[in-house]
Amino acid sequence: MARARKYPPDHPAFADLPVRNITIGAGRDQMAVHIAGRLGGRVPVICVPGYHRNMADYSDFARYFGRLAGENWPLLLVDLFGRGRSTDREDKTHYASPRDAADLIELTTALGIERAVFVGQGYGGQVIMALATQKPNLPAGAVLIDAGPVSDPRGLVRLRINLAHMGEWKGSAARLGMRRILASDYPGLVDTRLDQLALRAHYFDRRGRARGLFDPHLAKMLEAFDTDDVLVAQWPMFETLRHAPLMFMRSQLTDQLRRDTFEEMIRRRPEAPALIISGQGSPALLDDVEEVRAIVSFIEDVAARRRQAA
Repeated sequence: MARARKYPPDHPAFADLPVRNITIGAGRDQMAVHIAGRLGGRVPVICVPGYHRNMADYSDFARYFGRLAGENWPLLLVDLFGRGRSTDREDKTHYASPRDAADLIELTTALGIERAVFVGQGYGGQVIMALATQKPNLPAGAVLIDAGPVSDPRGLVRLRINLAHMGEWKGSAARLGMRRILASDYPGLVDTRLDQLALRAHYFDRRGRARGLFDPHLAKMLEAFDTDDVLVAQWPMFETLRHAPLMFMRSQLTDQLRRDTFEEMIRRRPEAPALIISGQGSPALLDDVEEVRAIVSFIEDVAARRRQAA
């Protein structure tokens, strides 16, 4: 049986994100989805988090999106299986972007969504590219944030090391250690804000230990990578989005997407808006109104093109 995610029922990172649990597959897997706005009419926007992340990374984005695009514009935040409030996979070999993409396709079918604009951070962007290979007409557009056809192995190794440290700490040492890790990605943020960000991917158990809001097997899968690995770029998968309008964003301090990969993406799609998010690493916080406004403008342009083509 699929295992439900353990987390405190009053976990603060989820307080403003109530979810529906949608059955995917043979009836045992439950995908957590937060739905804001009203489905039907406007093209929905579906946000996909990074590798071990969950929908809490889009908390600030969702708040600004509702103000800028209108409260009725349909916005969906999802937790991929093994993350956040979705169940863990029984078969760990299914933790892969093609399977996650197939699950998202099944989710959209269950909700009656024929086309959507997808927003993906890191691994979430790679899932969107995999989705386009399986159902090319589903993406009406895509915003790729710190995401491209190849990940930087240095970022994967750093993530593995950081997650290992977090699992060893407890009490005040855990809180201080997580602040130090996050401060390197978000310099200048006050400690209270760093503590809030830490709770997006972890919670503290009764013994004061940091526990991940994700299947521990995801961390184990990172053991296969070394910093000097040369990962094969999946440009053919990137090209499956050639018929969809694209927008690219890269965090200035990210170690997930190399600058030369980002520049090659821009070269291949010169018409796509491309922005740098200054002073941040991954995941992008999307807590600046002008950055969110740029994404909303892109989505509104996609919607306008669809109306003209209808």
